[in-house]
Amino acid sequence: MNDRPSSLARVLSLRDLIAIVLGTVIGSGVFIIPGTVLREVGASVAVALTVWVIGGVLSLLGALTYGELGAMQPEAGGLYVYIRDAFGPLPAFLYGWTLFFVIGSGSVATLAVASTLYLGKLVPLNGLATHVVPLVVIVVCALLNVRGTRQSVTVTTWMTVTKIVAIAGMTVGLLVVGRAPGAVVPAAPPPMTGLAVFSAAGLAMIATLWAYEGWQYVTFSAGEAKDPQRTFPRGIVIGTAGVVALYLLANIAYIRVLGGTGVAQSDRVAADAVGAAFGETAGRAIAIVAEIAVLSALNSVILTAPRVFYAMARDGVFFRRLAEVHPRFGTPAFAILTSAAWAMVLAATGTYEQLLTYVIFSGWIFYGLGALGVFWYRRHRPGVARPFRVPGYPVTPGLFVLSAFALVINTMFGQPLRAAIGLGIVLLGAPAFYMWRRRSPPGGGGVTGSAAAADRA
Repeated sequence: MNDRPSSLARVLSLRDLIAIVLGTVIGSGVFIIPGTVLREVGASVAVALTVWVIGGVLSLLGALTYGELGAMQPEAGGLYVYIRDAFGPLPAFLYGWTLFFVIGSGSVATLAVASTLYLGKLVPLNGLATHVVPLVVIVVCALLNVRGTRQSVTVTTWMTVTKIVAIAGMTVGLLVVGRAPGAVVPAAPPPMTGLAVFSAAGLAMIATLWAYEGWQYVTFSAGEAKDPQRTFPRGIVIGTAGVVALYLLANIAYIRVLGGTGVAQSDRVAADAVGAAFGETAGRAIAIVAEIAVLSALNSVILTAPRVFYAMARDGVFFRRLAEVHPRFGTPAFAILTSAAWAMVLAATGTYEQLLTYVIFSGWIFYGLGALGVFWYRRHRPGVARPFRVPGYPVTPGLFVLSAFALVINTMFGQPLRAAIGLGIVLLGAPAFYMWRRRSPPGGGGVTGSAAAADRA
């Protein structure tokens, strides 16, 4: 008799789903990106805050759209499943392929390396340690996730609560204290006019969306949510709204203390703002908060992304062992360890920087396709229960889709070489897809693949 579990257990509550969203999104971005955005727009506070608001609204439109999809189709793999059902297995595979080899693994590698930057401000690190620590961090988080979803989410929740309380406290303190008496604010450069404003805002939007990146990762874990028809849409929307509010308030607080030009000239805006308001000791202490934020985001990515590879393997288009559920821990252990191992290779070689630069824009192709899935489901599965319907349909998902594709097209025209290389990396997955399809048994490799194929037929 085979007692091995064949599917993932539903162990995630509403609180866990919110923690995953907050834990994944709030990493190093809130401590660094505000300076990048203001530099791009010539230190214009009005334009910078507008960009942050637009990025937040766009993220909320996506969260509302995916809320309906996740409540209606609560399967492990989330976004991969929506693309597969609506557009077929090849586009879905290309998303999973890119997530495995670049986006997910590259994000893990980036966060692991970033953890040494903040740790180095607390503990002296020599050259060897800066290369070893990222690998150790990835291994520890991977083993934590192998041993149980419940344990990993508990750790993520506590780290998330800690960093949110600390960031909220920092924000309130900066808003109350304001600019230090006698502080010299650098003179602002001449304001940009005409098309230059829109061009600069477009570049700043890319940085902003990178800071907001990660709210969609919670869809990967929809198959493990308790009462997903009720909890999933609430979790993704509440979590994303919380991130938007926190980011906007933090930006206002930084500007209040340093001024727009001061923020634009800072590469460590949180530390510089806190140091200016409360002294250098407090500024160094912010490194502890940043370290917690980075580790929380890293653990959340390792928690969620392997669920896509698990779903792909069940569909027969990826390594078969990635579909196995650990008999004792009930987790997709092999999917977690395999993706973590590849992230370690990227972290050790430094190639994640180039890969992420080339393909991060292509992620928005798949985010747009996933949101288009809501129109496909409404047309082809009108009778399926929809406990949550996206408000403002079809305008809400339509705006998100148009914005996503506009961002991609803008990158293709503005940075054609980067776009071409990025799309080339994505399309390299096509031969691999057909190879796996030939090796898989007739009718697909798993229950989900067969069901999807029958639905489209």
